Amino acid sequence: MHSSLRAGVLAAVLGGLPTAAVVAQQPTPARVTFSGYVRDARTGENLIGVAVVHPGSGQGTATNTYGFFSLTLPATGDTTRLLTSYLGYQRQLRPVRLDKSQQLDIRLQPASSELQSVEIVGTREEQIARTTRMGTMNIPISQMKAVPALFGERDVLKVLQLLPGVQSGGEGQNGLYVRGGSPDQNLILLDGTPVYNASHLFGFFSVFNADALNNVELVKGGFPARYGGRLSSVLDMSMKEGNMQEFHGEGGIGLIASRVTLEGPIKKDTASFIISARRTYIDVLARPLISLAMAAEGIPADERPTIGYFFHDLNAKVNWKLGPRDRLYLSAYTGRDKFYARMKDKRGSSDEYSKMKNGLGWGNLTSALRWNHLVNDRLFVNTHLTFSRYQFDVGIEQEERRNDNGTLRTDKYALKYLSNIRDWSLKSDFDYVPLPDHYIRFGGQYIWHQFRPGAAQAKSNNPDDNINFNIGSRTQAQEMSLYAEDDYKVTERLKVNGGLRLNSFLVRGKLYPSVEPRLAARYLLTEDWSLKASYARTTQYIHLLANSGIGLPTDLWVPATPKVKPQKAQQVALGAARNVRFKDEDYEVSLETYYKPMQRLIEYREGASFLGTTDSNWEDKVTSGQGWAYGAEVFVQKKSGRTTGWVGYTLAWSRRRFAELNQGQIYPYKYDRRHDATLVVIHQFSPTLRLSGTFVYGTGNAVTLSRGSYTLGPDFYQFDDYGPRNSYRMRAYQRLDLDLSQTKKKKWGEIVNSFSVYNAYNRRNPYFLYFDPGYQNSYTGQTQKPTYRQISLFPILPSFSKSFRF
Repeated sequence: MHSSLRAGVLAAVLGGLPTAAVVAQQPTPARVTFSGYVRDARTGENLIGVAVVHPGSGQGTATNTYGFFSLTLPATGDTTRLLTSYLGYQRQLRPVRLDKSQQLDIRLQPASSELQSVEIVGTREEQIARTTRMGTMNIPISQMKAVPALFGERDVLKVLQLLPGVQSGGEGQNGLYVRGGSPDQNLILLDGTPVYNASHLFGFFSVFNADALNNVELVKGGFPARYGGRLSSVLDMSMKEGNMQEFHGEGGIGLIASRVTLEGPIKKDTASFIISARRTYIDVLARPLISLAMAAEGIPADERPTIGYFFHDLNAKVNWKLGPRDRLYLSAYTGRDKFYARMKDKRGSSDEYSKMKNGLGWGNLTSALRWNHLVNDRLFVNTHLTFSRYQFDVGIEQEERRNDNGTLRTDKYALKYLSNIRDWSLKSDFDYVPLPDHYIRFGGQYIWHQFRPGAAQAKSNNPDDNINFNIGSRTQAQEMSLYAEDDYKVTERLKVNGGLRLNSFLVRGKLYPSVEPRLAARYLLTEDWSLKASYARTTQYIHLLANSGIGLPTDLWVPATPKVKPQKAQQVALGAARNVRFKDEDYEVSLETYYKPMQRLIEYREGASFLGTTDSNWEDKVTSGQGWAYGAEVFVQKKSGRTTGWVGYTLAWSRRRFAELNQGQIYPYKYDRRHDATLVVIHQFSPTLRLSGTFVYGTGNAVTLSRGSYTLGPDFYQFDDYGPRNSYRMRAYQRLDLDLSQTKKKKWGEIVNSFSVYNAYNRRNPYFLYFDPGYQNSYTGQTQKPTYRQISLFPILPSFSKSFRF
């Protein structure tokens, strides 16, 4: 009896039964577990989110971030089949016997390229109506690469801006403003490592090369407990692992940049690598044009300044299969932007000159060492050690050589301002799948932050100048977290994801703890209709001091301190989801409403900026306030067939209030947009010809403009009256982009020629406004009234790019 009762208690914990006594009276039948990995049959790449289903019982699961699955079924001794299904791959039915647990290595074949075979019929577990998660978007990489791009550069972040609830900062910008939040409120993860600045080319391109990515998922709300540290969204991206079977490559040549990706086995079926590089050649192309313009001005060749800008990035990854239960990954990313200007001015003789070099640079460095271990057929653990650094610096160097009483003397001066943030992190995540009705995740993380908001350095080789100094220090902080969550099917209609996250942040002797409950639920009305609800409390311990109106990466990352408290938010969301089949085509339809109050947001005080900011004074330059965001989103998506794409619409409000700004009155956030609509269509005419298009419409950004000016005092000092903050709306934004791509098959691979048109009907969208004071000509009598004028950045822009695969 004692052993029977003990078995009953264990079954109650793992099976979710109401009491141990009931289980003791009705013993749970013996069970078998099928576990293993699902991989691409050609490359050996792990596949994420694959549905593994037992059709007989309807029980199923999905692979995790590393392709692992575990499915426990009653042991009947019968022979049955498991169905494996994934978008873009052929479905597979595998016979198994329900008599003992076993590990399975499932290899899926990519779907045929013939159009009549492209459509993949979804299983129940793939359907949006049946998942508990809300506000989660997953766009296939193939669709991302097919969307028209600015200058032919395929950009992950610009595709995400086409989703409901996500907005861009402005024309061509790749910042993500999710559900009324700011860019620093997005947790951007690349192979589990945070990336603090995601911009190249002053915000026009992202740092992520789509050729190196395997999976991209955006979470806007209903955050699972495993995610923390940000208020608005999580962008979780996984790099490819490298082909374990054979060597392959791909790349492309565009108007402003080129890229190449190579992957292959180090040891077949055991280890593989992937390396992907990209560089722009804007500086090389622009240099002769700048030189010609200076020649026209009569500037001698040896005195013409050299001005240029370029960016580069590099992704690399190695994965090693240590055994059937262990795998090791080592990945890294580095990228940098550099703007430079160099000039030389000759003096009276050839030996005398003056040189000056100015520069602005910024970039990221991330690395991750991860170990996957299969403890048993139901428990999977991933442990990773990561490092992330972001830094920007502004510098000027000057060298003067002169004749000082017959002696040549060289004086050198250098001034540099820099800011950076560094993270070291250790994290372990456990996936435990005791039964198909339970998917349990738990784990913990430790992060050591090092902040350097601002530091100034000056050097001189002349001891008489006495200007050598180094101002600025580092602030260190420790962040710790524990979490647990369970995706639990309560009944056939009701499924709940409940979790709890415990955080703490220690800085300058001050400890900030936080308790963050998370809850998401779905209730099936029919087989294809469901209602959903979610609640999440979030805390953010780091802030971004943003300089509005400056198109440079001069934003500073700073920690919460005893004086500046961490940001907090809550988000409540309600919605409905449905899977629709219309004319033998599958669609996903979702409607979500949300309300998100935010506290302890920070902004620069009036007139303050990053200039002169150091570790000791930035807290005096900021003020704290509140924010509110609420709205509704509609999303219709089609992922398979000849024609794919989506339609999205957002109705939203975003408000701010700071006691020391706008006289303490509530004002619209700069990127508050009432209406935001997008249409994305990708049509495959044949296996070699594709046409895609996007249309975007958005309410104009809110800006602050002067309503008038006043002249006061004996010195006739002029004052501008700006009125309420962000009280004026720019013109509405709209744009149509098109892309036509043709694939040519070669013996060694294929070439894809793409012709794109950005802003196809040449819409003059506002980039910023400036004040024109007008004039009055007393001789001719002509006058022009003072007015604001609009600057538009991009007219219609055709571009051509060529990509290849082998």
